[in-house]
Amino acid sequence: MRFGISTHLYHDRRLGREHLAEIASCGFDSIELFATRSHFDYRDEGAVAQLAQWLKDTGLRLNSLHAPITSAFGGDVRSTAISNAVGAHDRREAAVKETEAALQIAKRIPCDLMVVHLGTPATLRNADDNHRGAAVRSLEEICQAAQPLGVRVAVEVIPNRLSDASSLVTILEQDLEGIPAGICLDFGHAHLMGDVADAIETAAEHLIATHVHDNHGRDDEHLVPYRGSIDWDLALVTMQKIGYEGTYLLELAGGGSPSAVLEDARRARQRVERALTHA
Repeated sequence: MRFGISTHLYHDRRLGREHLAEIASCGFDSIELFATRSHFDYRDEGAVAQLAQWLKDTGLRLNSLHAPITSAFGGDVRSTAISNAVGAHDRREAAVKETEAALQIAKRIPCDLMVVHLGTPATLRNADDNHRGAAVRSLEEICQAAQPLGVRVAVEVIPNRLSDASSLVTILEQDLEGIPAGICLDFGHAHLMGDVADAIETAAEHLIATHVHDNHGRDDEHLVPYRGSIDWDLALVTMQKIGYEGTYLLELAGGGSPSAVLEDARRARQRVERALTHA
């Protein structure tokens, strides 16, 4: 079993070496880099070189990249949603170019996966910009850019009409001809949309990545597992049943104390490991 942490934990601040050291000190072996330029400037070659050194120093592996979904996060900086499913051609192209720019990290730092949202959550004002045709075109272009870099694209289960588990399976099986993309099962998002175990079973044949976090079924809280209302025993038994062997990647909200969240995550990881061992 492999366990990692998303730098989403520090999303509201500039990523630093001390954050990776903190992750490593809690026993996690890999990270997913959240590609938001206010958090980590993926267009800065110097920043990418620095990240490579931090990973070497801390012994962490870059498991995956998370494609850009916003221009900035946290503080007083105004942000703009980055959606690859907008109907406007220029905005869609701009979103794809940002993802392609983040992908260039893989030229310097090997990683297996890039997690991609199709469109934006239905709760956002621009939810009507979630056009299926635009999403499919963008996904094709992103996959074509990722393949030469040895990166596989995982489309994430998110709460919109494009991205429940069933819709993603349809896109992968009917719209992408021979392109080896897969699905990232986001436990928290699946919980917001209904039945987590059902989503796992629906995505099973295409499941290549996870985002592990909890909530109470109303808001996308990004809590440590067992802090919300997901039935983790059932979810993990289902993961065992389908034979998932990839990384369990915790995507948590840091709040006021990322270090306290990490310590809680370390304990939750032990519970998850026990549940998977005895499933």
